[in-house]
Amino acid sequence: MNENENENEKQIKQISSSSLSTILLFENGKAIEYLFNSKQNPQKIQIKENIQKVTVGYQNEAILTIEGNVFAKGEYINPENPNEFINISSLIEDTNDRIIQDIVSGSNSIYLLTSNQNAYGIGSNDDCQLGFDSYALNKTEKPILMMKNVSKIFSGNGSDHVFLLNSNQELFGCGYNYYGQLGLGKLNKWKIQKLTKIQNIPKGKIIDIQCGYTHSVMLIEIENENENPKRKLYSCGHNRYNGLGKNENTYKFTEIKSSLFENDDNILEISIGDTYTLILTSNSKLIGFGNNGYGELGTGNTEYKKIPIQIELPKLRFNEKISNYHILCGYNRSFLYYSPSFSNLEEDLIKLFRRKEFCNISFKTKNGEIIEAHKLILKYRLNQNQNQIEKLQEIISKKSIKESNQIFEMIYSNRIINPKLYFEIKEIINSNEKIEETMKRIYLNGNENENEKYFIIERKEKQYKFPKLILIMRSELYRGMFLSVTNDTSNKVTDYSELSNKSFQIFEYWIYSNQIKDEIQITQEIIDEIQIGIDYFQLNQTNPNLFDLLINKFNNQN
Repeated sequence: MNENENENEKQIKQISSSSLSTILLFENGKAIEYLFNSKQNPQKIQIKENIQKVTVGYQNEAILTIEGNVFAKGEYINPENPNEFINISSLIEDTNDRIIQDIVSGSNSIYLLTSNQNAYGIGSNDDCQLGFDSYALNKTEKPILMMKNVSKIFSGNGSDHVFLLNSNQELFGCGYNYYGQLGLGKLNKWKIQKLTKIQNIPKGKIIDIQCGYTHSVMLIEIENENENPKRKLYSCGHNRYNGLGKNENTYKFTEIKSSLFENDDNILEISIGDTYTLILTSNSKLIGFGNNGYGELGTGNTEYKKIPIQIELPKLRFNEKISNYHILCGYNRSFLYYSPSFSNLEEDLIKLFRRKEFCNISFKTKNGEIIEAHKLILKYRLNQNQNQIEKLQEIISKKSIKESNQIFEMIYSNRIINPKLYFEIKEIINSNEKIEETMKRIYLNGNENENEKYFIIERKEKQYKFPKLILIMRSELYRGMFLSVTNDTSNKVTDYSELSNKSFQIFEYWIYSNQIKDEIQITQEIIDEIQIGIDYFQLNQTNPNLFDLLINKFNNQN
């Protein structure tokens, strides 16, 4: 990538991959497509709308935009021009059901979940993966309704079966079942022609189901009375390629047992390739099992693994939490990628409206419950227009507490959590402005006084001046922004003075690279100043190595 590109244009938000292609989605809503067995360089995907999710199957690609539209391509989607993206959401017959909130790819099919909680399928139905008799309908080039009242859809880039979860945590499945991958408990039919309820599901909340070609893996969260919820893994299907994490075939979901994640860890993510599985735990463990003929497990060899083994993780960037990392299994290739921590800023902003002591405007919902919001953020997100705030207040007054909270989350974070609600408020919010840009405008452009661009700390009879722009752009330093927004009385400011240039260079450079420039000379005064910043902004909680780097460099110089 070009070195001059915006930082958000380099940050990967999501990856989706199959045997023929890989798509990288970036934080700026743009995406790049890599075609395997092609002499072409990676191509930017030409979609005018900002992209919020991508998904790739064996012979299809689908893109969900921030507006709730879905563009897709592939042999089964657009046979006349399979390399051209078309808007498949616009083909849904019910015009009131064309706002899409999630997309999932199967091998040759694409599944859409609408804002009305309806599930649609498009593409191949050769194995009844759309829930219809394949003799009557072997494919469709427009989305057809599969089921109503759906909360989640699960399939896989190499799978011809699908699971639909309803709001009551009831699970239904259909499609190819030759290997028992639907977990029905028996192999009486190769194809399950219609959506069938999956019985004997382990008790707990279904977090995720990943579907491979011959197997499925389920992640369930189980509540404990005296402990935090615990997540467990279950698998079903054929064990020909050792993808079940056990030594036998099983045709219903049974637990995968391993000391690697049963005792101290909680499972953050699971991902399945065609015939192998990867697991990421909260204790920074990467665990895998199954087919490894192409080295997809990352063990350094091509030996199949029948039971779960721990795989060495590369060194994490910036000492970030493991929860900022994601795993993705393609057909026979794997990715570990870093999701930028700007989302932490969004999460912290979302918390603002839930804390009454930091808010100064109230909204009353139709249930009579009060939601507190921060007027300063609303003012700038609503184009500084009091009339818009009043319109928003009127909309929220007719919503439930859950819907009202979702509206605030969309305002604060710029993430389209509920497309249907988004369309109700999009005319009164500046939806194209990301929250980081909003906060910059609040602090940099919205203040006539030049000194208001800085945050001042008074310690040991000295004042230290920190640029707010730096604090805003690095989400783990949100405390400086947070105190300024809320006018926290513990921020004792008496006068403004410059932080020494060298200290500022170290502070700024470390924020972005977790390093210190070689040419900078360290003095005791610089160490003291930086220590004050570390203490006040609680930086030691996110980057504990900074002070060690300073001391080591100081000792080496002397």
